[in-house]
Amino acid sequence: MTIPSPTRRATLAALGMGALLLAGCAVTALPGQSLTVPADGKFAVLPLSNATDVPLVERRAQAITVSLLQQKGLRNVVVYPQKAGDNPLEAEPAASPAQALAWAKQQGARYALSGTVTEWRYKTGVDSEPAVGITLQVTDVPTGQVVWSASGGRSGWGYQALAAVGQSQIEALLRGIRVTAATEKPAAKS
Repeated sequence: MTIPSPTRRATLAALGMGALLLAGCAVTALPGQSLTVPADGKFAVLPLSNATDVPLVERRAQAITVSLLQQKGLRNVVVYPQKAGDNPLEAEPAASPAQALAWAKQQGARYALSGTVTEWRYKTGVDSEPAVGITLQVTDVPTGQVVWSASGGRSGWGYQALAAVGQSQIEALLRGIRVTAATEKPAAKS
């Protein structure tokens, strides 16, 4: 039996701890199915729900989502209009899912994205790591059926910005949406 040298043991221990820390850094549930949409199809982004105790995080997540959808190549993204209140702590009445979907139908959208922000904060503790949790779903507007959904959570390192971790998580979830040239027919796959 060979006993590793102290240097070798220290190196192995450091590698093991590094792997353990990396494994605990991010937890992501990527979408199990994909959705193919045409680049020029009208895509509505509905209000996201805020299931956190932090005001207005749903708007931050929505703005990031809209930007990422446009970066994927969607050319006709419309966003549900929301009033900007003078007091960020004063909640405005949220549109019901049925009202938001009716608005998307009025806009002539084929697909509507909605979802819920379940976590968007810095964890308490020494390092104050950013933590984000979000669910997204796409509804086929004409039929009202959910054709794609994804959910996941992620935490980052203490030096990372919360918005950067949020963007990274939303981007990972949106990998399940494939944008094609306008001539290709959209299809949902499992």
